[in-house]
Amino acid sequence: MGRTFGTCVLFGLTMVCASWAQAFNDATTPLRWNTPADRATCTEPGSALWVEAGRAEACIRYFAGGALEHAPVVIVMFHGDRTTEMNRAPQAIAGNTLAAKVNQARALTKRVGVPLVIVARPGTYGSSGDHGQRRQAQEFIALNGALDQLRERYGIGQFVLLGHSGGATVAAALLTLGRTDVKCAVMTSGAFSLVQRAQMIRQSKGLPSRPGRDTNGLLHPYDPAQHIAGIAAAPTRQLYVIGSTGDQIAPFALQKAFFQALMRAGHQAHLIRAQGVPTTFHQLRHDIGLKTAAQCAG
Repeated sequence: MGRTFGTCVLFGLTMVCASWAQAFNDATTPLRWNTPADRATCTEPGSALWVEAGRAEACIRYFAGGALEHAPVVIVMFHGDRTTEMNRAPQAIAGNTLAAKVNQARALTKRVGVPLVIVARPGTYGSSGDHGQRRQAQEFIALNGALDQLRERYGIGQFVLLGHSGGATVAAALLTLGRTDVKCAVMTSGAFSLVQRAQMIRQSKGLPSRPGRDTNGLLHPYDPAQHIAGIAAAPTRQLYVIGSTGDQIAPFALQKAFFQALMRAGHQAHLIRAQGVPTTFHQLRHDIGLKTAAQCAG
């Protein structure tokens, strides 16, 4: 008879070593970037969701820092754009393994006191898709389907959405898709009014205008600022727009305009001016986003 040890089965010393090595390699192998959806490889237990949204399919990876089973509230964190990383070999990207991402989620969970899960945007950290096509509708549809599956898999009650920069755009977009399971959303240094933002940035750098195109050079981005009517009414839900007035990547004027549109639509929204980190003032000091999400979740 064999004896089970975690993911290993003991049938003599050789089998223990082989099983342990396989489990270790699974956690430390670099995660793939910008790959097509393949259901046959979307099998990582406790870290992969197969999403079928309309005519599209996606494998979305997630990294849980605490017990998700029947959790009344879970913080879902979306990272910002990873434009530099996406052009590197997977093994050259810092923290690009299952073990590293889970450790990050565990550290954040310990800080906030409630389960936190990092959900990887399409094309990054093992999620299928093309990160070069970010802020197109399909990115948000895939992530919306992933949240549906997380709730179904673990029996989660409500989500607190937390996103920075492009991750804040994700959080806003998920709201506009009509989710009714969001207790709170915290959007720091968010990219809104996407075509206008691109025009402002190009003008500030003395670059030629590209009418109708976002900073990715793409037409028809899904802009949450144009879809606020899709946000479900929820009198007790709190929406936080947090940014630095000196932000050179996501202009604060556009963040403020998004907040004002939320208010006009009758939502409980808050605009918070935070200290930015020089020289672009896009990153914010004092982990204000994480701390605000923790307060919301409590």
